Amino acid sequence: MVVKKKSISSASPWSTEKGKSSKTNEIHYSFLKPQLRHALLLCFLLSVWLVILRCFLLPSSTSENNIEKLNVDEKAKKTSKSSAISKCEGGMSVYIYDMPAEFNKGLLKDCSHLNAYTDMCPHVANCGLGQPLSYMVETAVATTWFATHQFIAEMIFHARMENHPCRVLDPINAKLFYVPFYGGLDASSKFHDANLTARDELAVRLADYLRSKPWWERHHGKDHFLVLGRTAWDFLRRNNDFGNSLLNLPDVQNMSVLTVERNPWDQVHNQHGIPYPSYFHPYTSHEMMTWQNQMRQSSRPHLFSFIGGPRRGVEKAAVRDELIRQCSESGRCKLLKCGKGPSKCHNPIEVLKVMSQSQFCLQAPGDSFTRRSTFDSVLAGCIPVFFSPHTVYTQYEWFFPAGDAREYSVYIDENALKTGNGSKRVVSIEEELFKIEREKVERMRSTVIKLMPRLTYAHPNATDLGFQDAVDVALKALWAKRLKLNV
Repeated sequence: MVVKKKSISSASPWSTEKGKSSKTNEIHYSFLKPQLRHALLLCFLLSVWLVILRCFLLPSSTSENNIEKLNVDEKAKKTSKSSAISKCEGGMSVYIYDMPAEFNKGLLKDCSHLNAYTDMCPHVANCGLGQPLSYMVETAVATTWFATHQFIAEMIFHARMENHPCRVLDPINAKLFYVPFYGGLDASSKFHDANLTARDELAVRLADYLRSKPWWERHHGKDHFLVLGRTAWDFLRRNNDFGNSLLNLPDVQNMSVLTVERNPWDQVHNQHGIPYPSYFHPYTSHEMMTWQNQMRQSSRPHLFSFIGGPRRGVEKAAVRDELIRQCSESGRCKLLKCGKGPSKCHNPIEVLKVMSQSQFCLQAPGDSFTRRSTFDSVLAGCIPVFFSPHTVYTQYEWFFPAGDAREYSVYIDENALKTGNGSKRVVSIEEELFKIEREKVERMRSTVIKLMPRLTYAHPNATDLGFQDAVDVALKALWAKRLKLNV
């Protein structure tokens, strides 16, 4: 009996076995049954409510940064897949010439003499990215930000190509041929050399080298390209003047030449503008999208800003002086004036700080038509204001949207900033920018921020980038050009 009672007392109230329940147990079971049903129902309802709370209510209470992180992660995954599929479509393949070191990396051995004005040793480090910046923003990865020199694109392009998925190691399988010549570094090392033959020496040897290769003879260089980190003017010497004659050589004129500034009046039609390198070199689309979101949210108390200094020469000085005057006299403009010696305008963090706090960034021509500052302003989500069509519009057709340039920029003719015969009023930049409707400004900034990936040089060690950077855009355009030439 004791055993039986113990068995009953330990039996589960949910048991349905016949012949094992006493009258007492039946009463106990009948007493608990409604309670258990209510408890089960309550548990079920609580579970449903928790699921609803987690799925629908909790995200709305999370911080905006967490929401954006989720969105960025999801977009990055989708972008990575689409980019990997489309990058080498159509059979595009690139062979990199394994050239004698004297044409590229051998030049770096004497890095302190690669530029007549600057010690380039710190700048050629890290495959041309330069010195890492200790910090940019609280969440930034230090190895994605570098104090990159403006005239170093040829090195960065080379490093990116060495790890590029479209690269082939056998020239027999190549459709495009990349000639990794550091022509900009060679030219800048001899700017003050009075011996013109010495200035042209390496360029001439390059042409001789290429003509000796069977792959050159196949199409006489029409499927070849090289990249120059300096402006075309440094390679178009006229009348024993500045620079060398690289771009005047007939063999080089057969090639496609990618340069940070092309000659807008180029009659050979082989020069193509590519972006100046800025300071951001991400590994992944997640890093790119995170930065884009930060620039979307950036507080911009300044209507416009100007970072630059005065220039010599009547034309350049007139425009620069007027910009500096108008900005310094305006309560809505932030001026970061550059000059000789140490200056905040040479500090990448200070430059991007000013630009990321400005609605518009003035981009006056510098020593030539183009400016690295244009690409800094895009990186900071600041709408560029141009005063010459040759600063961007005639330069970078592969990279900026075709069609209406007013979708991403403001144009004020530089002549409107010069005093005429005394009766002509100089245009007020502040008035011109202030009258642009807020909604239009937001649309323009959105377009500028979307341009960031294609104007950025990704980190050379990136293996799963997830977006098309400046190198990818250039290769795609070169491939289209080759197909059009039918070579």
